[in-house]
Amino acid sequence: MRTTKKNLTMPVRGAALLAAVAVGAAGCSSQEKFEVTDLCGRKVDSALVAPFLPEGETLKVDDDISAPEQPRCKVSVDDELHLYVRGNIDKPGFDLLKASERSMRRLGNPAPADGIGDGATIADHGAMAVQACTYKGEKSQYILDIDGVDLPKDTAERRGALEELLRAHLPVIMEAEGCRP
Repeated sequence: MRTTKKNLTMPVRGAALLAAVAVGAAGCSSQEKFEVTDLCGRKVDSALVAPFLPEGETLKVDDDISAPEQPRCKVSVDDELHLYVRGNIDKPGFDLLKASERSMRRLGNPAPADGIGDGATIADHGAMAVQACTYKGEKSQYILDIDGVDLPKDTAERRGALEELLRAHLPVIMEAEGCRP
């Protein structure tokens, strides 16, 4: 085979292209996968929160919006909300799941979830659970509400992740608030 100028430049172009891709990939490496171990001032298994968070440059967990008996927190990546968690201690006898049916519908296809508190609903972009409890010697109920969820992209996977978080976090947040089942 005869060597020509064209044959010699092909490997050089290929190497230059690979170098450009490598530099571009290195430039994107400032993206981080975040780990959240605390929701609304309560410990949480970071693996339960991870499915809801994209890679990004900045993570913000804002729990300054909490008040006594009402823990609240927003989890944002790159200033975009990905998880909003709200807890409330309320008087018993009010069927919150029925009352919130419309708001759960706006979160997409609400369906009951078995074995979580006294009742739970999982939707495409959020979830809610209610559990009877005793708070400061009085019969009460605890409501845990999660929304603002768009990840994982697969709806079935997202709903499964919501159910796992709701199931695990309800007893933790209730105990931290002093609302005993």
